[in-house]
Amino acid sequence: MKKTRSKRVSFDAMVKFFMRQYNIPTTKDVNNLIAKIDRLEKLIKATARPAKSGPVSRRVSSKGKALSGKPSVTASDIVLNIIKAYRNGAGFAQIQAKTGFGEKKLRNVIFRLNDMNKIKRKSRGIYIAS
Repeated sequence: MKKTRSKRVSFDAMVKFFMRQYNIPTTKDVNNLIAKIDRLEKLIKATARPAKSGPVSRRVSSKGKALSGKPSVTASDIVLNIIKAYRNGAGFAQIQAKTGFGEKKLRNVIFRLNDMNKIKRKSRGIYIAS
């Protein structure tokens, strides 16, 4: 009996087969999806109404610039300026009363400022500018 040689399958062909079989997206699929999302974001920005801003926050574009043409003011800048105003240190409750920020947001801002060495913890709940 004569043995027949079977055609060998390349590794690339196997990978393509499994990707199609298990619906795994390719780079081309992901790039097409990103392009569609970008088009949707542009459409939303073009048709969106301006949202009402909170007590202290300002409307800011996605690139960090203020929409009104003025320099943007971040939550970190607001908290840092309040802490700088108190020479002996500002308490958490004082900062929260001045900014109107929620507890979680304020804790995150204080953590970030401390991590960037812009403020220091004088004692529990009291912060001073570095």
